[in-house]
Amino acid sequence: MTNHPWKPGAGKAPDFFSAQVSAARRFYLTLNPPRSQPLAVVCGGVETTRGDYRIHRETFPFYSIEYVVGGRGSLTMRNRPHALHSGRLFSYGPGINHDIASEPDDPLIKCFVDFTGKKAAALLASCGLEAGQVSQVFPPSELQGLFDEMIRCGLQGTRYSGALCETLLNCVALKVRETRAPTQGAEQLAFSTYQQCLQHIRQHFHRLKTLEQVSAECHIDQAYLCRLFRRYHHQSPYQALLRLKMNLATEFLQEPGALVKQVAEKSGFEDPFHFSRAFKRVFGLSPRAFRRWR
Repeated sequence: MTNHPWKPGAGKAPDFFSAQVSAARRFYLTLNPPRSQPLAVVCGGVETTRGDYRIHRETFPFYSIEYVVGGRGSLTMRNRPHALHSGRLFSYGPGINHDIASEPDDPLIKCFVDFTGKKAAALLASCGLEAGQVSQVFPPSELQGLFDEMIRCGLQGTRYSGALCETLLNCVALKVRETRAPTQGAEQLAFSTYQQCLQHIRQHFHRLKTLEQVSAECHIDQAYLCRLFRRYHHQSPYQALLRLKMNLATEFLQEPGALVKQVAEKSGFEDPFHFSRAFKRVFGLSPRAFRRWR
C-alpha cells in the first residue's frame, strides 16, 4: 500500500494510516498547527497490524517516532534494511522515504507520535534519533508507559491535552537517551556486559561494599567496568551502588525510633560517620536532617 502525503489545510482527513490493521487507538490534536509553534504534537496512537501490513511513503508532512511494542517486521529507510522487533524505534519526517512491513505470522504492534515545530528536529537529535535513524531501547518495554499516558491524554481532548502530550514527548526523548542500546556489532556485546554487571549490582547491592568486590564477582577488569558505566550509565559503578544503598537507607530512617548508627549498619556501613557523609553526598542533607524533613 502506498500512502500519499497529506498537506495541512487541505480540508480532508489525513491519509496517514494503513487500513491493514486489526485494531487501533489513535488521537488527533491539531492537524494544522501554527508554523510559529516551537513544538506541537499532531497525533499519535497504537496500532495492531495485520499480517499483510505494508506501507510505503516517499515523504511525510511531520516528524514521527514509531516504537515497536510487539511482533516482528521489516523497515527499509533511505535504502537500508532494518529488522523490527520489540524495543526497536525509528524516526522519519519530510523527505525521508520508508517502507514498513509486518511478518505474516507475527504482526507488528507499534506506538507512534507525529509532531512538528521549529524544535522538532532538535528534539530528535537530542536523543540520537534524527529523522531517518533506527535505535533500540533496553529493556524493550521501557517506553510503553509514556506512550500509554500520551494516548490517554490525547484521547481525553481537554484544553491541556496538547501541552500534556508535548511534555510526554519530551519525556520520551529523555527516556530514549537514558535507555538507548546499541543495535549491532562489538558495541552490542559491550552493552550486554554492562547490563549483566548492572543487574548484578541491583540484585546484590545489600551486601556489596566496594568496586573491587563488584568487578571480582562480575569477572571483569575494574577499569573496563568503569568505562562501561561511564559510557552507558553516565556515572561510575560505585555511584550506582551507593545510590541503591542510600535509597534503602531512606526507608530504614523512616522506621519509628530508628537510629542513624543502626541504619548505617543495616545499609552495609560499618562506620556511621562514613554513612552520614555518603548520605549527604547523594541527597544533599544529613540523615538526621532527612528525618526532621520527613
